[in-house]
Amino acid sequence: MTRAEFITRLRRGLSGLPATTIADIVADHEAHFADAQAAGRPEAEVAAALGDPGRLARELRAEAGLKQWEEKKTPSNAMAAIIALIGLGAIDVMFLLPLLMGVLATLFGFLVAVVTIFFVGGFIFAAGPLTMPPGGPVTAFLSGIGLMATATFIGSLLTLVTVGVFNAVVWYARLHFRLLKPAMEQA
Repeated sequence: MTRAEFITRLRRGLSGLPATTIADIVADHEAHFADAQAAGRPEAEVAAALGDPGRLARELRAEAGLKQWEEKKTPSNAMAAIIALIGLGAIDVMFLLPLLMGVLATLFGFLVAVVTIFFVGGFIFAAGPLTMPPGGPVTAFLSGIGLMATATFIGSLLTLVTVGVFNAVVWYARLHFRLLKPAMEQA
């Protein structure tokens, strides 16, 4: 995404805010692009680092609504802050929550499969040599060890993926906490 596309989408997402607020926010982001350009970074890299301009605009609108409420506690400012936060939360509930539930269900399914493979491997390892399978007892013994090793390997990969998902959720939650922290400190 180019600088112009990013700024255009950001402006479109910020529409409805006071013109001075929009100008300040756009100037801040223009400064990010200018600083990065001076450092030799391409526009696409800066735009990717700043994130989705639509999402950024929703967060900035929510933050602006909270600031208006903090400065002047009127019913209209309270309603604006509530609507902005609900709009931000609606994206979470409608899009991200089902996505997260799908990822967690998949991880749980892999966990069940890994545990099952490990126990099947243990059973083959322990009981296989006694049942005289084709290939002899050594084949059953080695097959059991192989299944348990495979389950252990997949389990370790599953652990890494789970830690990554958890870190991503914590990062995302911190974005929301950054918005709500000033309001919670005043309460």
